[in-house]
Order: sequence, then C-alpha cells, then structure tokens
Amino acid sequence: MTTAANSATTKRNFIVFDHPYTATACDNVPHDRSFSAALCKAITGKLAARGEQVDLADLHADHFDPVMSKTDLANWRKGVPMNDQVADYQRRMLAADRIIFIFPIWWELMPAMTKGFLDKVYAKNILYTQPKDAKIMQTKLKRDVEVVIVTTMSTPKWIYHLLFCKPIAKAMRFGMCYKTGIRHFRWLNYSQVDKLTLEQRQQLLGKVRI
Repeated sequence: MTTAANSATTKRNFIVFDHPYTATACDNVPHDRSFSAALCKAITGKLAARGEQVDLADLHADHFDPVMSKTDLANWRKGVPMNDQVADYQRRMLAADRIIFIFPIWWELMPAMTKGFLDKVYAKNILYTQPKDAKIMQTKLKRDVEVVIVTTMSTPKWIYHLLFCKPIAKAMRFGMCYKTGIRHFRWLNYSQVDKLTLEQRQQLLGKVRI
C-alpha cells in the first residue's frame, strides 16, 4: 500500500510492520488492539502530512513466511530472490529513502516475522555485497538511506538498557546497519505502554517524531 505524493523528489518511506493483529488493530478494541498498530497509524499520518510517500508492508496481512527452507537457503546462496513476494519487498527496499521497522519486543528481540524478513529479504548479493578483500559488507540500498526501528515492550526501559544491554539495538544498529555500511539509524522505543491510561497513550501518539 502506497500513499501520498508522486514527485520524484518526495522522500520514500518503506514501513515494515510486524504484529499478529495486523496494522488494522490501531483502535482501542479489547483483544484486537496493538500500540504498535497505533504507532504505525500515527507515523503514516505524520509522513503523509509532510507530503512524503508511505509504502506499508504488513507482514502478517501479507502472509509472509519467515521460515528459511532448504530451497530458500540455496537461492540465498545463489543470490537470487526466493519467491515473487521476497523480490517485491527487495524492490521496495531499494526504492526507499527511509526504512521503518515497527514491531513489539518479544523475549528481548524482534518477533519471528521481522527476523525472517531480515534473513530472507535483506539478502547477500541482492541488497548487500561482501567483496572478498573488503573488511565490511556493502549495502546496495540508497547511499543515505535511514533505518528507523519503532518498538514497544513491557520490560522497564532501565532494565532493558542496563541488565539486557539493549540487544535489539545491537542486532539492528550494529549487526545489520553498520555491518553493511548503513550509516543512519534511529531507535524509538515505547516501554510499559500497557500501564498508561488511554489519554496518556493518545498523548504519546501525538508526540511521535519521525
């Protein structure tokens, strides 16, 4: 799904959304509500209001399969897309000026869908290369592409930072971005939102800066 302007100079945003309830669960409906979805709606609205393009990949709604099969791995090693869906995601990443991942933190890291997306879509010899004589990998994404991760978690922020040492930041900032030459990275984290009132959550959504 793509929204907003068509100008060649308009910033292109590719949002990768991961939550079982899908991005439609943005309203306050018991057992069908997700603050991640509410954040996705708020971010999409703010970007569109600035005249930027927004392209949303809702992984659960798309029925994306995060499992790396034997055939998938063989294709990964050959440097060819695993299927049409993966190839489509790769084209959309290559076109993006900003890539935004939105997901909840489960067991201190990303859910399986996001992990599988990185494994299968951000693929060697398609979206990055690893020259034999180079010390680091080289992304094929746009030169100044920015990666933003937007996360929610029930773990208190200070515990996640001090006790667990921010594993999601290490995985995404260093393990993916810096390792492949992506220089621009941001992390927006929302901790213990479940303890806030509806009014407090709405105020938080209004303050989102992307």
